[in-house]
Amino acid sequence: MVARIWSGVTRTEDADTYLTYLQRTGLAAYRATPGNRAAFAFRRRVNGGTEFLLLTLWDSTQAIAAFAGPDPDRAVFYPDDDRFLVERGERVDHFDVVFASGDEVTRTVDACGTGIGRE
Repeated sequence: MVARIWSGVTRTEDADTYLTYLQRTGLAAYRATPGNRAAFAFRRRVNGGTEFLLLTLWDSTQAIAAFAGPDPDRAVFYPDDDRFLVERGERVDHFDVVFASGDEVTRTVDACGTGIGRE
């Protein structure tokens, strides 16, 4: 299993609207892509803005490429992202998932047949 991580920052007054937009675009696209196991969106206020961190879990790098295209380390953007994002990561980070804990997380990881996630 592979984790994909991206972050960007909006103006705080745009945070709720951006989250709604994100649910219709990127988060929906993640979940519609075969091989996506989970999608998480986190946010926090920082330096007068609101930072969003997206964490997705994937079966494989091939599944990520099906979502992201030929350069899976490049972030995927949507038409109105320029309207909302005052900072954004152009690249994403990928990590192999080597441990997971918690009932729902463990079920997700176990469904991938990785053998990890059990304490």
